Amino acid sequence: MLDIADRLARWVEEGREFAVATVVAVGGSAPRGPGAALAVDSEGTVVGSVSGGCVEGAVYELCVQALRDGGTVVERFGYSDEDAFAVGLTCGGVIDIMVTPVAAGSTAREVFGSALSAAAAGEPMALARVVGGPEGLVGGVLLVRSDGSYEGSYGGGFPELDGVAAAEARAMLEAGRTGTVELAEDGSRCPGGLTLLVESSLPPPRMIVFGAIDFAEALVRAGKFLGYHVTVCDARPVFATRARFPEADELVVDWPHRYLRGTETDGRTVLCVLTHDAKFDIPLLEQALRLPVAFVGAMGSRRTHADRDRRLREAGLGEEELARLRSPIGLDIGARTPEETALSIAAEIVALRRGGTGVPLTGSAVPIHRDGGRRGAAEAA
Repeated sequence: MLDIADRLARWVEEGREFAVATVVAVGGSAPRGPGAALAVDSEGTVVGSVSGGCVEGAVYELCVQALRDGGTVVERFGYSDEDAFAVGLTCGGVIDIMVTPVAAGSTAREVFGSALSAAAAGEPMALARVVGGPEGLVGGVLLVRSDGSYEGSYGGGFPELDGVAAAEARAMLEAGRTGTVELAEDGSRCPGGLTLLVESSLPPPRMIVFGAIDFAEALVRAGKFLGYHVTVCDARPVFATRARFPEADELVVDWPHRYLRGTETDGRTVLCVLTHDAKFDIPLLEQALRLPVAFVGAMGSRRTHADRDRRLREAGLGEEELARLRSPIGLDIGARTPEETALSIAAEIVALRRGGTGVPLTGSAVPIHRDGGRRGAAEAA
């Protein structure tokens, strides 16, 4: 449900009662993964999605029912060969959805409110909910912060359970993962009848675009669309202006390699080098390719790339480091305009992050939805 945290946080502030339906498990081909959510308030307003449209109507009715009777339910949806018109996923997958009412004045609402506000503000936190187990525990919720402190309680007569669940959720938060954890009802770590869904929320991953050119303007828009915190860096103040990059989160006037040396990056960070000028590119890439970031790409012709490769080798970079460079940057979609080029670059970033091949789905046998691939830029956001 953290994927719609900003809107639900406003509902809590406004005092609205609502029910939230969350995908807690998937099997086979399914359009949305665990943590995807749809919410319905008491006026019938809907936000979010759990299936891209396949079962939204049925889930809406479950939310309305939950608001009426106050109970938490877990429902399974899947494709029915016997009845093609039955409620289910036409893609052939199976999803389990938990529907929880968030009533005014309830203890759970206080925990949800704190969690939604923290996620909307970009604070690192995890929401750990019981999605399988004894009836009295299902729907229980903990808010776990990055320092290990937590808010809420599952109850159930086992005081150790909350602490163990919080520790497990914190570990998943540190890894930036959303998924399930199996515990015993008494709080022991041996799988034994209790399933938690842990949703991790981290600040947006960074995209740093070097080179304040027209292609960068389009890439900033694409980066924001994908959920990145986007920084534009260029040593030339006449080009790195707010008028040219109104959607950028940050504008930096500095030599690219000097800025990269002093700024914070991590395993989700994406670096896009669009300057295609050796005096900027070489010292910048010499640093970038030695950092544990998710993506390093550089714009330029194949001739420019060959010259860049030679210069980087002379600077001391080895084969393993050079193999990380995506150059020329982007997938081959025949792009020519800045917007088309930005789409090409964004597509390569997503393909690398998700383990995609970049080939057309038509006529191919590759899975449409996959959980594998490299973990990187925005996996938990």
